[in-house]
Amino acid sequence: MAPQLDIVIPVYNEGQNILATLSALVREVKTPARILIVYDLADDDTLPVIRNNPQAHAGIAVEFVRNPGRGAHKAVMTGFAASTAPYIVMLPADDDFNAGILDKMVALAQQGCDIVCASRFMPGGKMKGAPLLKDALVRAGAFTLYYLARLPTQDASSGFRLFSRRVVHEIVVESDQGFCYSIELLVKVHRLGWRIGEVPALWFERKHGQSRFRVLKWLPAYLRWYLYAFATTYLRRPPSTVAMKPAQT
Repeated sequence: MAPQLDIVIPVYNEGQNILATLSALVREVKTPARILIVYDLADDDTLPVIRNNPQAHAGIAVEFVRNPGRGAHKAVMTGFAASTAPYIVMLPADDDFNAGILDKMVALAQQGCDIVCASRFMPGGKMKGAPLLKDALVRAGAFTLYYLARLPTQDASSGFRLFSRRVVHEIVVESDQGFCYSIELLVKVHRLGWRIGEVPALWFERKHGQSRFRVLKWLPAYLRWYLYAFATTYLRRPPSTVAMKPAQT
């Protein structure tokens, strides 16, 4: 059966985290799915751990996808390019506690949502253990985008979300840093008037390895799309201002 969901997991030396995440996906996800492991370098310690422990992902297809570039942004774009399923989820490699919500995200997408956010700030969600600066910036951004810019999700900055094939195929990603693509696609979908859904999710500071989230480095890029959301609401910018890919013939 062809997968209905591609679970894209960008990795960078996630050998200590990946087996728990794969096991959780096998245990919880009922939607026909495939896992795409996107890596930068052949010596990434994630790869032998997966290959040497096939029991951790028995029952779900796992494919390795080499990122021709380096870094989080290019890894995500490589995952998008390799995906063929109707729905794509970007999942952190150390997230072994949210697998149970993926079927709910797919269900909302099947009901017409082009993006489904895994929300830490709606009832039932939680964010715990983040460094103080990151925690403050993320919460402030989420609060103002939801209550002031009227973006229809209570968690605008998370990179963990589902995208429809239409989003990936039709909207141009202009960002080139980190996980900024995620908020960019969100605010563009909002401007187009396409549907956005959300489900409650958990977030805990990672136990092993180093996060690739760079708050201060990426802040100017995030700010561009933060202001874009306000412009959509208060300046009534038309959908035609969204950068769209040329129609394929």
